[in-house]
Amino acid sequence: MYLCRCMAILVNIPTMNKYAIIVAGGKGERMAADKPKQFLTVQQKPILMHTIQAFYVADAAIQLLLVLPEAHVETWKTLCEAYAFTIPHQVVKGGALRFDSVLNGLNAIPESSHALVAIHDGVRPFIETNIINTAYVVAAERGNAIVAVKSKDSLRHLVNGENKAVNRDEFYMVQTPQTFQLALIREAYRKATHQQFTDDAAVLEATGAAINLTEGSYRNIKITTPEDLVIASAFLKLELTMDSIRLLQNHIFNFLIIVFNHVLFLFLHPEDGLPLYLRCCRY
Repeated sequence: MYLCRCMAILVNIPTMNKYAIIVAGGKGERMAADKPKQFLTVQQKPILMHTIQAFYVADAAIQLLLVLPEAHVETWKTLCEAYAFTIPHQVVKGGALRFDSVLNGLNAIPESSHALVAIHDGVRPFIETNIINTAYVVAAERGNAIVAVKSKDSLRHLVNGENKAVNRDEFYMVQTPQTFQLALIREAYRKATHQQFTDDAAVLEATGAAINLTEGSYRNIKITTPEDLVIASAFLKLELTMDSIRLLQNHIFNFLIIVFNHVLFLFLHPEDGLPLYLRCCRY
């Protein structure tokens, strides 16, 4: 197990195309909602649109593939029109299981040994730019990059009805994106002998490959329950508040620059500057 920490901004991947497969096949049964959880609205926009936007903001060159159940494709098209959602992406029809949906997404990418692909849950809208880009960098260098965070809770191991304490520092909670060199993960999926893998990393690991962990974020939650929806709303409200604060700071900074320039002009040209300054103040 290798936990990678690096600054993606310092590394360039000029020869490798980047793809992202957004898997959105959930039925939302635990959400107890009247629509699939990926289509639920948070802060005036469906969750799935927030997720796609996160990848587009991280790098507009990432080629996005959205995997949806066939029954949801028309609903998605209607939502895109209703919300004027224009971020470029390709819709791929999903399969019976998540395994099948991911394989369909992989098969929709042109054959290439010089590509990277991130596989991401459609209901993880709070993935951060630096995490996305770092995962691509690590995958380019090491073959794969699996986003994960340390467990904050105490853990117990249950076997045959009996449990015992374990060292939580030895355990990581796996998130997405899980990013791979395309040729490696596609071959692993095509050669898989069963479909009951818990995640994409396990599919590659079954081939004997070592898995590289990269640092995730506790904000990168998967929205699956009503409680998660409340947390998601709070996160987005906080982001909007922070955006407003940053905008206000920029306005204040620009105003101070203007004032400084006026004061400097008056100081350097006291005879010419004061009458000019007073004339400007009249307006």
